[in-house]
Amino acid sequence: MTRDETAASGRDRPRKVLVVEDDAAMAIALRDGFRFEGYTVDVARDGEEALRRTAESPPDLVVLDVMLPRASGFDVCRELRSRGSRVPIIMLTARGQEIDKIQGLKLGADDYVTKPFSFLELAARVEAVLRRARSPSPPETAVFGNVTVDFHRGEASRGGAPLDLSARELALLGYLIARRGEVVSREQLLRAVWGYESLPLTRTVDVHVAKLRRKIEPDPVKPTFIVTVHGTGYRFAG
Repeated sequence: MTRDETAASGRDRPRKVLVVEDDAAMAIALRDGFRFEGYTVDVARDGEEALRRTAESPPDLVVLDVMLPRASGFDVCRELRSRGSRVPIIMLTARGQEIDKIQGLKLGADDYVTKPFSFLELAARVEAVLRRARSPSPPETAVFGNVTVDFHRGEASRGGAPLDLSARELALLGYLIARRGEVVSREQLLRAVWGYESLPLTRTVDVHVAKLRRKIEPDPVKPTFIVTVHGTGYRFAG
């Protein structure tokens, strides 16, 4: 089955969540909550079982506790990403353990929720992460003007010379390229590229776009690839 056929069949079935939680009461509560919301649910009680279940029957999303027996949530997240799995992962972390959040995100988790939490908050984050996962992805390689970008390898060049793009700049460029011709608002970019749930008053997007233009545009003052749509946002026209 091709990726497109898999995506099409995925729209015709309930989305599946794998809950990885060793606390029995919490696991049951999460299972029942997601079932009530219309998901199908698998439950794994330790890290090794989680890895086995994701290999046997890949879920649409994993809710992953950090503290697990037989392989921590970090180990599970690291192993899934090393296998090339892009399944969205939301990690459950203990209150006040900011280092857990940072480590989880660095390992490839898509979001985190701090215990204790309301199920409504978790369900909302699950929906948000699944929406992002369903959104268009950039091609593995993009060529525009004399710029070549390999998103898979995280490398770029301009006129054959290496181009130093940060991970954030690559993510920003990839998001715009995936929506080639569409007007993308600053709010969309803040949510998708920076992961902000509440939107601060910030010029972060504008600053990063300006830096990116200086690297990829023939004339950054008169950009032809990343075009400003005044009062709205940006459009990739390359």
